[in-house]
Amino acid sequence: MPIEIKIPAVGESITEVQINEWLKAEGDVVKQDEAIAVIDSEKATLDLPAPNAGKLTKILHQAGETVAVGTVVAHMEAEGDAGKSKSEAAPKSEAKAADKPKAKTEKPEPTQSKAEVKPAKEAASEESKEEQTEPAEVEKESAPKETKPESKPVSKTEPKAPVIKSSSEREEEIVPMTMLRRTVARHLVEAKQTMAMLTTFNEVDMSAVQTLRKEDQEAFEKRYQVKLGLMSFFVKAVIDALKQFPQLNAEVRGNDIVYRNYFDIGVAIATDRGLVVPVLRDAERLSFAEVEKAIGDFARRAKEGKLKPDELEGGTFTITNGGAFGSLLSTPIINPPQTGILGMHTIQERPVAIQGQVVIRPMMYVALTYDHRIVDGREAVLFLRRVKEVIETPSRMLIEI
Repeated sequence: MPIEIKIPAVGESITEVQINEWLKAEGDVVKQDEAIAVIDSEKATLDLPAPNAGKLTKILHQAGETVAVGTVVAHMEAEGDAGKSKSEAAPKSEAKAADKPKAKTEKPEPTQSKAEVKPAKEAASEESKEEQTEPAEVEKESAPKETKPESKPVSKTEPKAPVIKSSSEREEEIVPMTMLRRTVARHLVEAKQTMAMLTTFNEVDMSAVQTLRKEDQEAFEKRYQVKLGLMSFFVKAVIDALKQFPQLNAEVRGNDIVYRNYFDIGVAIATDRGLVVPVLRDAERLSFAEVEKAIGDFARRAKEGKLKPDELEGGTFTITNGGAFGSLLSTPIINPPQTGILGMHTIQERPVAIQGQVVIRPMMYVALTYDHRIVDGREAVLFLRRVKEVIETPSRMLIEI
């Protein structure tokens, strides 16, 4: 009895997914819970695990297809069943093999002479030659049937349509957008169309944070088994500023403004499959080490496609770090229904004037994009200035001044 492999429920409001790629082909042996396919939902990219150990026997839906939750997409044979079916088939094949030689090796009648027997033997050898070559020819003819195109694992990077060539030998490759990419694109367009977004900028002297990290990195890592990064400082600074300017932690809901007394901070993470924003729940209760561990875990599982849908839902404010890729300045787009997003950028040594003297300092541009419907320019500027003050004087995070 084949085992059905179904698309599992991947989120409360998600009714369908797209098969991104098959990691296993028909006939492959798989372990229990081993990933056999990658599926895309509106919110995340996930692995489809094998429910049992055994062999994948039939793939019913190919890469690129969109299927409903609960759909049977493949069949597999359990490990024990595969061995049983082979053992049951063995006696039959042995019986056939035993019958076949018996018919061929019948002795000639005693009345036949040597001369008469010899041609018979030659005729038998010719027959056996024909019989030996027949299976090879059949196998050769049937080989394409065994290697069906649909059983080959299809990579997400393979073109799903023919490559178009022009007369000038230039090529265009048409690859359908993944469901995750389509959803991100739709949300970004909706944000632009429904919000009055505006961005304000400032720059932060990172000297104090760099010094603190250099002095305490070894002790911090030894105690908590995680490195002290930049993100924990900015998460703490943002929460400090959100407490003073709650409009940036609010949401527009119809004609109402919903203010929140909790701080679920989304952290944007770029992956090969698209941008995801896992959420640090109740981030105001987390220590520096807990923030760093959580973000590190999110980043690792995001690249492996193992984030859970509920980890990507909600969020009251988002931080994105384009500086990790070398971005000097940008205007980030708000993640609806939030009202603000902070953009971090690369740290660059620049000459700055301090108390009448020109000095070289590690500087970072920061950008705050906010929803002007409920956040005024004054609150936005003061929010960003507060983030700057806290980062430049980290002790403010401890004594809240």
